[in-house]
Amino acid sequence: MANTYFLNGAESAERTSDLPRGGRLAMMARMAKQGKKGFDNPSAANKKAYRDFTLVEKFEAGLELRGSEVKSLRSSAADLSGSYARLEKGECWLVGAKIAPYAMARDGGHDPTRKRKCLLHKAELHRISVKLEQRGFTLVPLRLYFSNRGLAKVELALAQGKRQYDKRATIAERSQKRDLAREMKKYKRR
Repeated sequence: MANTYFLNGAESAERTSDLPRGGRLAMMARMAKQGKKGFDNPSAANKKAYRDFTLVEKFEAGLELRGSEVKSLRSSAADLSGSYARLEKGECWLVGAKIAPYAMARDGGHDPTRKRKCLLHKAELHRISVKLEQRGFTLVPLRLYFSNRGLAKVELALAQGKRQYDKRATIAERSQKRDLAREMKKYKRR
């Protein structure tokens, strides 16, 4: 089945070569604006991590996945809530992340909650291990996404847990910024 392209809501064409020159350029410009899937389009995000932790340093790590996990992740069937990363025997592991089973997978697919290996450089592993030995630090996944090259990545952050009063202070600060922006917007209209 051929794609149908619409121009100005009325005209249509079966192929891009059937479009008038201006229409083809406009369509290509729209496609360029959309960009590639990747860092801006996460497959899963851990929104609670931003609320519950103070993020100190971020790292990008590759993920060692099985085929059915990749298919499932491409359809955004993942959940990072309650997950964390751990260092064991000089390797980094993502624990508690749920990637739903792929329906079309052979032999039942994969275990949704299995530990997954995070691929980091030795220097990054050493820097993380030094920080984790200090009291109060933990390694939290922020989001799962596919890079522009199509590789599965996880963004990890070294984080410290927030106290309840820290959360309230953050909420109050955000509210003040919002009010200030609203007032500035009113002032600019005049």
